[in-house]
Amino acid sequence: MLSWLLFTFALLTDIHLSRTDTVPQFDLRQSVDDINASDSVAFVVVAGDIADAGDEGSLVAAHRELERLRVPFYATNGNHETTWSESAMRAFDRVFGSTRFAFTYDSLLFIGFNSGPLLKMADGHVSPQDLLWADSVLAAYSARHPEGKVIVITHYPLRQGDVDNWYEVTECLQRYPVQCVIGGHYHKNMHLVCDGIDDVLCRSNLRGKQPFNGYTLIRVDTDSIRFSEKRPHQAANQWTAVPVSARLHPQVSSRPAITNDTHVQAVWRRSLPAAVYASPVMADGRVFVGDDTGVFHALDARDGHTIWTYRTRGRIISTAAVHKHQVVFGSADSTIYCLDTSTGQPLWTYTTTAPVMGSVAIHRGIAYIGGSGHIFYALNMHTGQPVWQFAGLGGYCISRPTVAYNTVYFGAWDCYFYALYARTGQLRWKWTNGKRNDKFSPAAVWPVVVNKRVFIAAPDRYMTCLDARTGKQIWRTNRYKVRETAAADERGTMVFSKCMWDTVVAFSAKADKPDTLWAVNAGFGYEHAPCMPLERGGTVFVGTKNGLILGLDAHTGTTKWQYRIGTSLIQTTCPINKNECLVTSTDGTIIRLRYCP
Repeated sequence: MLSWLLFTFALLTDIHLSRTDTVPQFDLRQSVDDINASDSVAFVVVAGDIADAGDEGSLVAAHRELERLRVPFYATNGNHETTWSESAMRAFDRVFGSTRFAFTYDSLLFIGFNSGPLLKMADGHVSPQDLLWADSVLAAYSARHPEGKVIVITHYPLRQGDVDNWYEVTECLQRYPVQCVIGGHYHKNMHLVCDGIDDVLCRSNLRGKQPFNGYTLIRVDTDSIRFSEKRPHQAANQWTAVPVSARLHPQVSSRPAITNDTHVQAVWRRSLPAAVYASPVMADGRVFVGDDTGVFHALDARDGHTIWTYRTRGRIISTAAVHKHQVVFGSADSTIYCLDTSTGQPLWTYTTTAPVMGSVAIHRGIAYIGGSGHIFYALNMHTGQPVWQFAGLGGYCISRPTVAYNTVYFGAWDCYFYALYARTGQLRWKWTNGKRNDKFSPAAVWPVVVNKRVFIAAPDRYMTCLDARTGKQIWRTNRYKVRETAAADERGTMVFSKCMWDTVVAFSAKADKPDTLWAVNAGFGYEHAPCMPLERGGTVFVGTKNGLILGLDAHTGTTKWQYRIGTSLIQTTCPINKNECLVTSTDGTIIRLRYCP
């Protein structure tokens, strides 16, 4: 009998340590003490949402508590470490080593990896590079251990509605002797079956409304994997079990069938082995975009072939901007890069104090970009040196600023929207929607500035119109539940926004009150991705969190066409003309679409 067939390990998940609440840390300490009091726990697995705000201080505090364990522990992240991450996830790697782990306890393999969306509201997602890594680890293990067995740890359950590319993950896991997937996320015990694979979600470490917190004990024996809820100083209570099996899973796939408008063609399509969180930009017949492994790509706009690449030392979330022969972008390696558009050779670099996730706007020879060091930069395009720096931010920047009326406009994750004088960096005004929780900040939207007005949409589900000179509120409305999206038509007469349930709306950009020009049900379902609905030549290009892109008539809202490139998050598109656009997606897709009416 193999020794792994009789042991117990503990699972901690949804710990949610906070800078403002001491109870979660006390609950974690209670669980650690309770595990240390047991002689039967072999190791501990942590399944994400360790820090409520994804901040480094809370991660360090959690790691300090976990280091008190008398047994080894292994951790992966959850959506709270990815959706809000001032460090672009570098803090998690610094504190815990990696978001991935793989180890064997005798002959049983445990493997864990990230399943959360990165820095944007979206469904969970397993990136191409993580999926390739998992497949290689599983293949190597199976070759060495033909009779071995596997337990997978993810934060999200691997089902539709939770992870946007769930079927890619389950199809990979079905090739190996995976006994079950274990996670958290829902803060309660749930036993699901996802494409034939047992997927067990376990309770949060938090006490919630109960007098005591709790965690999960998991016992592996010759025939079953048994899950028990354990509260400190109380007996464990088994609530479900999974049978141990040597058989591979049947190839049960819920991969969705994709049918597309025959009038829409993919001129070309590239699939990178890495997620793409930046939007593409096009200039001089080239397409420029960075990927999640830190590689910046220059592609031929005609056929998508690679012209050159440049590797940075951190993931690239920043959408680039091009000025003449220069392309500028930020990287999570705390550097702003300026490369030659023809050769990819660096013209200059500027080192900052923290990861740079903000996108770039270039105006009159100055590159404007925000970073994670609570600093907004204006850099000279010729030298790369600061024209000025604004260090008055209380949070980090991720969106693209807008420059107009000698002012640069942008939001930050500190509850404020800023207007700075473009030449000096002095504060012209700042505005807040009154929310004290920074998760409601107007930080992800690309500001629209037309007719001496600023239009923004925050997670508070309001469209807000401000005076561009003074910041005075002209109007606000939450009638349509818009979220983090805004874009104007080329003439500056309309402002478009995407709503949380099926609808795209167009407001007048000139009225002194909310004047709806049209609001249409576009049929894309529940939606919260900050993908700006940009217009070109009378077509509004609308992307969604689940791989669908639509072309709407800018004057009526009528759907001209729709095309699904996959099931994962689409970034803000790059319109080329009224019938063509460039699209990137978190599944690594870069595609040029053409509508042929």
